[in-house]
Amino acid sequence: MCGRYVHPDQAAIERAWHIGRSNSNPFAERFNVLPTTTVPVLRLDEGTLELTGARWGFIPHWWKDAKLPRLTLNARSEEAAIKPMWRHAYARNRCLLPALGWYEWREVEEVDQSTGEVRARKQPYFIHRLDSKPFAFAGLLSNRSPSSNAPPELSCAILTRAAAPGLSQVHDRMPVVLPQSLHSAWIDPALVQPAAVTRLIADAENDFAFHAVSMRVNGRQAQGPELVQPL
Repeated sequence: MCGRYVHPDQAAIERAWHIGRSNSNPFAERFNVLPTTTVPVLRLDEGTLELTGARWGFIPHWWKDAKLPRLTLNARSEEAAIKPMWRHAYARNRCLLPALGWYEWREVEEVDQSTGEVRARKQPYFIHRLDSKPFAFAGLLSNRSPSSNAPPELSCAILTRAAAPGLSQVHDRMPVVLPQSLHSAWIDPALVQPAAVTRLIADAENDFAFHAVSMRVNGRQAQGPELVQPL
């Protein structure tokens, strides 16, 4: 799964994906992206790559309840093609979420030096590319109008898969990270066959590094580059 991550600022996204500069709603770099916040996403709009914002926490286009769905930050790639929550977006409305890395927590044991008691705690780790460059999570996008007179709202989810062997000691799941050569195909609305989409996921990247980081990342208000520094 992926419950917190780091995304680059707008200028870095525009450079990495060769997008024309825009002054509207600029995204600052964030080192502790929280669920339900507005995050930068890349999508194809009338044939042009567009950077826009979407709520991280997927709300399907058909959702009518006032209470929004829970646990929709991540979509399991193994079942997204058939689950009602995801299948429309999986076939017809995919996006990319620019990122610099993500956090996972692993349970570790430590000895209390004063009492000798062994206690378990969850140690956060930061996972990133070997070259520390920006990359993109494969995402699903929803365009929903809450009512007939309300403007459409974008929301998104990150696709996940079984962890690569090098990361399985931290967590058994990881986001789907597509190589840049597959980005155009991923967001192409003409690619609607689930089997073809699944083949793209099979070529996801596997080479990532990780290191333990400060427990400060657990704080909802915590921000800053010190959050990703190795302990």
